[in-house]
Amino acid sequence: MFRRICAWVLIASPVAAFGADNATLQLQRDIASLQEQVRDLQKSQDEKFAALLELVRQAVGNANDASKTAAVLQSSLQQNLQSTQDKVVAPVAGLSSRMDQVSSDVSHLANAVSDLTSSMAKMQTQLTDLVNQVKVMQAPPAPPAATPGVPGAMGAAPSAAPPISATELYNDADRDRNGGHLDMAVQEFGDFLKYYPDSAQAPAAQFYIGFIHYGQRDYETAVQDFQGVIDKYPDDDKRVPEAMLYKGLSLERITGHKTEASNEYKELIKRFPRTDPASKACTQLQGLGLRCGAPASSSSKKKKE
Repeated sequence: MFRRICAWVLIASPVAAFGADNATLQLQRDIASLQEQVRDLQKSQDEKFAALLELVRQAVGNANDASKTAAVLQSSLQQNLQSTQDKVVAPVAGLSSRMDQVSSDVSHLANAVSDLTSSMAKMQTQLTDLVNQVKVMQAPPAPPAATPGVPGAMGAAPSAAPPISATELYNDADRDRNGGHLDMAVQEFGDFLKYYPDSAQAPAAQFYIGFIHYGQRDYETAVQDFQGVIDKYPDDDKRVPEAMLYKGLSLERITGHKTEASNEYKELIKRFPRTDPASKACTQLQGLGLRCGAPASSSSKKKKE
């Protein structure tokens, strides 16, 4: 029995070995195929990675070129802007400086004209005094004084000449105004207007009467005084605008007269634009919540003949 089993084993062993060899060969072929596929996949991945790397290099190069171009453009733009600024800012700054100089010159000229006007007014007042003295000298002698008890004797005619010269009277009034003797100044300015209503300094005398009353907070009287300047001396381009401004200020301080004050400011700006009183009137209108508007292109104020 044992022999029979051994015989069968010997017979079956070559068959099993042959089958194992076939399986090994098949496995080796599969492994070789798999290795070939891995190599193909690696090769494909290497090719794709190389292409991608080339694209990245190209993108980086393009970005560097764009950056250089942008830097060149920025530098050129800055140079152009600087050049334009040098060409524009310097002339504008020079023009602004010249405009400031012109404005300053105009202001000095206006002050000089104002001083000249005041000097001329004083000279005209002195001329008025001289004319009055000549009239007194040319007047016929007064008749002899009446003798008591003598029939037909005539008394001396009263003198028509003012008791004081225009220059002295105005200077006294102005000195008292500056010295704080306001009531005396008002009386003296009033006497000046009484005796010398046509003097070149009469508008100033009338204005200062109103100005004193304004300072004393007698606003209703001040309004009448300033209106007197406007009505009696409409051709005085210095005192009329000032009188209109202070008339408006006086009205503004009287209860219930703010509308009249704003109308006075508007009329001042209309008649005397581009003057200091008009500028102050504009500020007052803005303080009342109103718009002063653009100055008129031409003034409707009367020109001195």
